[in-house]
Amino acid sequence: MIQSIDYSAIAVPLILALTAGLVLLLDAFLPARPGGGRLLGVVALGGVAVSLAVLVAQAVRGGERRTFCVPPSLGLAESCSFVLDRFTLVFTALVLAAGVVVVLLSMAETSGGRVPVGEWYFLLLGTLTGAVLLAASRDLIMLVVSLELVSLPVFALTAMRRYDGRASEAALKLFLVSVVSTAIMLFGVSLLYGVTGSVHLDRIAAFYASGQSAAPAGVGQGVTTVAIVLVLAGFGFKVAAVPFHFWAADVYQGAPIPVAALLSVISKAAGFAGLVLILTIALASQAAVWAPVVAVIAALTMTAGNVLAMRQRHAVRLLAWSSVAQSGYILAPLAAFAGVPRDAVDASVAYLAFYAAMNLVAFGVVMLVSRTRERNDLDDYQGLAFHSPVTALSLAFSLICLAGLPPGLAGLFAKVVVFRAIVDGGLGWLAVVMAVNTVIGLYYYIAWTARLFTPLSTGTTRSGSAPVAVAVGLAVIVTLVFSVAPQVVLSAVG
Repeated sequence: MIQSIDYSAIAVPLILALTAGLVLLLDAFLPARPGGGRLLGVVALGGVAVSLAVLVAQAVRGGERRTFCVPPSLGLAESCSFVLDRFTLVFTALVLAAGVVVVLLSMAETSGGRVPVGEWYFLLLGTLTGAVLLAASRDLIMLVVSLELVSLPVFALTAMRRYDGRASEAALKLFLVSVVSTAIMLFGVSLLYGVTGSVHLDRIAAFYASGQSAAPAGVGQGVTTVAIVLVLAGFGFKVAAVPFHFWAADVYQGAPIPVAALLSVISKAAGFAGLVLILTIALASQAAVWAPVVAVIAALTMTAGNVLAMRQRHAVRLLAWSSVAQSGYILAPLAAFAGVPRDAVDASVAYLAFYAAMNLVAFGVVMLVSRTRERNDLDDYQGLAFHSPVTALSLAFSLICLAGLPPGLAGLFAKVVVFRAIVDGGLGWLAVVMAVNTVIGLYYYIAWTARLFTPLSTGTTRSGSAPVAVAVGLAVIVTLVFSVAPQVVLSAVG
């Protein structure tokens, strides 16, 4: 039997992969000349833009497309490894939009000559390809392979600055953490396969829904519980959830800022996509087992992230711990899945989309400031509004959105959506924990914002970068759209 492939369904990851290969070939065969790195950046940006256009065409066409399918067997329906549905479209749009911003940030990073440009864009496009594939994955093997395709290039991107000891240390920490998390997750995945006899998520769900098990009474459920804990631990490392969060601040600070932005948005989105798929499709009937664990992890994650962020004086480290806290907010609705399954998933995805736009604005401004302030401490932002008012207003708007205060209606609306899902799911205690953490987060977000409008005792000048300015502008526009019409996100994910 020859398996047919729907190339229109896999067009987006295919374009990204071909663009990655084209960038590597151009870097190898084009003669070295001034501006050659910028050409490779334009090619990479063009590939991401074309992929985004194709995605829009797929969304307009509508319907669900499947490929890499196995025929029905043993009374089960046809199962497919790649599914292009609304969930896939939303996550792919998030990844590609963030990818445009990260490529623009990378143009400024690679212009200094400290990194090999061709390899940089090749690895970056490889990460985007993995993230797009992961959102469409509907079997355990493809999920794991896609997740590793997201993770592996990031090690090299983190360490790619020549003669930078901090970057090398960050890459080593990220590598060790990722290896451990992958091993733990693979153990859990292997247990799931051993119990159910299938790798496809829909067939695993059907197995648990039927209540059948070849194992002795109680053994199958026990193995399933261990598998769930291991899978949660593996993905917990990927999304920097407590108690697997310890690597985040050092890696974010040591990595180039575009890579830190990639980790905080694209890599995190890929991790949450995989977690949502496994929990809400394959293990939906086991929600009574995993939902309480997710609730506790969410509460600890948002608390630890906010408390640690309060002590930071370095901009990137503050954003790193803020990102940990935001992971807790994204996890929280999933804990209410048993009570409000559809609202729980929609709330998590919507909050992730809001968070991605707001965080990219912050990282873009941080990169602008880092070009003249290498330490990048919070004190370096003092008086920014008097020298670069547009830049300062962009950062202030982003921080206010992350805090969930008006006029940052995008952040406020995102938190309200999460609160509603948690309360409707009967988790009042978790809503109280989130409310307290929201107040804690106000401290460091407002403190940083206040610095922007505090006059400096001596005048300084600050330089910018055109690609970074464009990246910040795009992210600000998206955040403004979310603030003016937040229902756009809910309608997309609902």
